[in-house]
Amino acid sequence: MLHCKYPGVLLIALLFSTLTGCANTPFAKNIEQSLQADSRLKENPAIFGAKQVNNNDTQQQPAKTLPADFPSDVPIYPNAELQSVTPSSDNTGKFSASWLSSDPSNFIVDFYNKEFRSNKWEVIKQPEDGQPGEFIAQRNNSEVKVDVEPKTVANTQPNQPQKITELVIEYSPSTTSQTTSTTATTNNPDFIGPVQPEETAKSQPAQTQTTIESQFDDINKAPQELQPYIQDLAKLGVLSVPANAAKTDSASNQFQPNTNITRRQYASWVVAANNAMYTNSPSKQIRLPAAGAKSIFSDVSNTDPDFAAIQGLAEAGLIPSALSGDSTQVLFRPDAPLTREQMLLWKVPLDSRQGLSNASLDAVKQTWGFQDAAKIDPKALRAVLADYQNGEQSNIRRVFGYTTLFQPKKAVTRAEAAAGLWYFGTENEGVSVKDALKLKQ
Repeated sequence: MLHCKYPGVLLIALLFSTLTGCANTPFAKNIEQSLQADSRLKENPAIFGAKQVNNNDTQQQPAKTLPADFPSDVPIYPNAELQSVTPSSDNTGKFSASWLSSDPSNFIVDFYNKEFRSNKWEVIKQPEDGQPGEFIAQRNNSEVKVDVEPKTVANTQPNQPQKITELVIEYSPSTTSQTTSTTATTNNPDFIGPVQPEETAKSQPAQTQTTIESQFDDINKAPQELQPYIQDLAKLGVLSVPANAAKTDSASNQFQPNTNITRRQYASWVVAANNAMYTNSPSKQIRLPAAGAKSIFSDVSNTDPDFAAIQGLAEAGLIPSALSGDSTQVLFRPDAPLTREQMLLWKVPLDSRQGLSNASLDAVKQTWGFQDAAKIDPKALRAVLADYQNGEQSNIRRVFGYTTLFQPKKAVTRAEAAAGLWYFGTENEGVSVKDALKLKQ
């Protein structure tokens, strides 16, 4: 019975007894070796699909979470998955982080184009016409490099995109404010941004340590009546140093309040101030052009640092251009000084939020009493008259005080331009920079 039902058991028993009896024979050793595990499994487990683990690689793999001091003003593309974060080994606060996104590269380029412009980063380099490539932007002496490159996915799974976009951000904090001695600041879990020198940190409130205000040490040179407006706008992060000062470290903290402001600088300030004041009201924000948009003005290319602001104002109809029906306005003259009448013509529509009504020379004379009203451009007369109707919140009263001479062709100073942007709205309804700062805090 045993022979019929369990032949396998009998065979194994017979083989075991044979091996036991002949343990030291060559035949037994050959059988033993044939039953041992293949040594190649230990050396290369992938032969049979085993998962390979390299302890050294695991220990050196970059982190996949952003550092606690990641700057809040560095834009991060929302639809992307963080892959790695690699800090520098020299304790300077630099780091490199990479993401992958299923969105096309032109979507991401468009995102960074808008984010850098609207948040007042100085764009040193950018991809051309929405193509993939590298951004280099600077702000508060810090530098960010953003490299956007499409990639092809090999051996894709079903429903998996064949192309993805790799996004690499390299951040270099300000070398003038970084230090490792301020442990009290770095131990604060709520602190975001580069660490400042101990003396500077003690002299400033924590919430304003990284604002642009700390750059300007010549605000006291502005007319006393205008100084509070400049200080508030600096806290809001709207103002920038003059172009000539930005190129020299010795003058990077000089606001130069009495220097004439250029048309490009004012265009940039108008967009930044308006969008910062109405940060919670998208319908009142000035929309920036799409990446690769064709420039309206022949003297402002779409690679110009201030192209987005200038183009945005033109597309909104806030500055004269071919879009607004003025076919003669083919040049913007970005580096020409901004005049008083131009400042009113650009700003007042953002106060009233409606088209400007026709105005006659006599009406301006009767309301303002300007002796030189006849020198005002007919198109600007509408803005001057509408500004009078704004009462104590009029730009002319806030910026120039009481005057019987408007001097429409006179250049506007940087201090005067800042004062004009301190308030948006009418006398009965509007928002000031102080309101925006409270909301920001």
